[in-house]
Amino acid sequence: MNIPKYYSLPALIRKGKEIAPAVDTVSFDLFDTLLIRRIHDPDMVKLPVARFIADMAQEKGLNWTQERVQNLRDSIEKRHRRETGKKFDDHEACYPRYMQEMLAEIFSEETGEALFHKVADYEVAMENSMLVPRGEFIDWLKELRQQGKKILIVSDIYLPAIYLKRFVEHAGFLDLVDDVISSADTFLAKASGRAFPLLKKKYNLDPDRWLHVGDNPISDGLRPLEFGLQALVLHDASEKRRKSIIRRLVNYSAGRPFWRGRALQQLMQPLEYENIERDELYVEGYSFLGPLIGAFVQHVAERSRELNVGKVFFLSREGWTFKKYWENTIPLIFPGRQQPEVEYLYVSRMALAGASCAYNGLTQTNADIVFLPSGNSDFLDVCRVFSLNPEPFARHLDRHGLTETTILSHLHEGYLQENRVRFSELLEDDEFQDEVKRQTRSANDALQRYLEDIGFFDHADVSLVDIGWLGTIQRFFYEAISHRPDAPRCHGMLFGATRGIPFPTSSSNHLEGIIYDKHRFDFAASAILYARDLFEEACRAPHPTLNGYGLKDNGSYELIFRNTDDEIGRAEKDQDKNYAPLQQGLFDSAKPYAAASALLGYSLCDYKYWINYLLVSKLAFPTTREICNIRHKHHLDDFHGAKKVAKAHAKQSHALWDLSPTSLRFNPLLRLRVFFRHMKERLNE
Repeated sequence: MNIPKYYSLPALIRKGKEIAPAVDTVSFDLFDTLLIRRIHDPDMVKLPVARFIADMAQEKGLNWTQERVQNLRDSIEKRHRRETGKKFDDHEACYPRYMQEMLAEIFSEETGEALFHKVADYEVAMENSMLVPRGEFIDWLKELRQQGKKILIVSDIYLPAIYLKRFVEHAGFLDLVDDVISSADTFLAKASGRAFPLLKKKYNLDPDRWLHVGDNPISDGLRPLEFGLQALVLHDASEKRRKSIIRRLVNYSAGRPFWRGRALQQLMQPLEYENIERDELYVEGYSFLGPLIGAFVQHVAERSRELNVGKVFFLSREGWTFKKYWENTIPLIFPGRQQPEVEYLYVSRMALAGASCAYNGLTQTNADIVFLPSGNSDFLDVCRVFSLNPEPFARHLDRHGLTETTILSHLHEGYLQENRVRFSELLEDDEFQDEVKRQTRSANDALQRYLEDIGFFDHADVSLVDIGWLGTIQRFFYEAISHRPDAPRCHGMLFGATRGIPFPTSSSNHLEGIIYDKHRFDFAASAILYARDLFEEACRAPHPTLNGYGLKDNGSYELIFRNTDDEIGRAEKDQDKNYAPLQQGLFDSAKPYAAASALLGYSLCDYKYWINYLLVSKLAFPTTREICNIRHKHHLDDFHGAKKVAKAHAKQSHALWDLSPTSLRFNPLLRLRVFFRHMKERLNE
């Protein structure tokens, strides 16, 4: 019997439209016809479900692994198929029956309907994350519905129709079909041809006026033709090619870790009608920043679990983006695990600097931090950074031969080494430190009340998640709370740790860089240093920066935010508008990242090779167009003063991402020279 096969979707639909006037009913196969899967093997969706069940079992103290759960599921499903085959022509299984039996064996008396529905809901969610409607088919469905045709969806699968309807509803075309039929409900399938007489009787159909469309030459071609239907079978060459690509990437991933990140990105890519024209910044946010931040927050979740962290606090304005990404990924990646609470903490270097001095005073290291930015030069800058009123310090400065404008930075004209020595002596002056503590105590008290209000001190261990780079925020933060006996152990987790100043690591306060850490030599990851401001601006929260903590007359606190009506505030708004597509792409990548990562079962250590490749290619060897599109226009740094450095130190920036388009486009071997200079600097650290 000649089976009508079509090797492209447009060709099949053209033929279907020719036949449509002569039929009253059109039935469609569901999977690989109306819906395509991102993954090449549908059984891969079962793997995260097995991990979910194993995690729930381990939370209850039961010794089950993902592999053991999957083996049990396979064995029970096979037995159900054998038993079905004794009574029916089709060896089908029914998902609720064998899954409830499996859950009963794992969880014994604790098994109930609620547990089964929890597992089934997760499996449906994972299936939906991997299913994409074929746009051209959906357009044809709309035409058929307008023509008054009866439209049925018929599938051979272990999932009953109630679940298939959820897939169709999620895909957005349930209102276009009359009914959805699954072989799991009757054990009468298309494969044997038994489904078609059943449908004829149930819906009173005329085989002579009935067209069936699918992708299987037997189930969707031969069997309906034998029953007298017209049939069209799709052999989509482009779809087969796409599946072969993801199949190779997944297979390569098993032995070559580099391809794991590439497989992740392939599964995240938009398909069919998802794949629309996008702003270039959106694409960078989705394809570049999204996987980086996804791997980062996934690792934060894993490390927090290892450290038995009670709550994860996301710091600074970048933490707002990290928290939002966490909320859209971690519940789907680790649904069976008890995750720590999460909270966004309103902090900044400027807000914490003064509060950090209330009990320890102004330490030498913290004072030195002020003079890292080249725009800071004197004691007035120290006062600005630590929110101090300079007037009460006049007599202390005079006692040590200093004034508030004495140059204390070697980058500025008038600097004398002896003045820096005098400044160090000033920091050892008890009367000076008493004044520092007096001025900063109210800010510290307000901070304590804020932290108490959000339950910070209710946990023995907390994670502090921040963009990086020196760990200054965590340094100031811990110094502000370390006097308290109920201060928790603080586990700092930075996107990147450059460690320009040694961090005061202790058993109760430490930090680690996750994507990059200077203490772990990772030359490829150090490419992040090319454009640190890019990550800060891309991840910045939509609210103004926090300037400080205020203590009210009634003893309560207030958060004091920066005024946005000045020139800097307007520049930030302009930057936010510029990066809006970038941030939108970043956020839109969260759920695809979660689904792909859960399906593959990989985490940061698996993706690290691909992430390093992305960092080097995007930051060290970008095209001129990429730099011009992605780099920020404005960057706020409240720590940085406005004073000009001495001419001897006023060097022109040779950073790749600061150069003009002309230099980037026409300077031969520019990127290679910058790369070698970067390599030399890293090796000499």
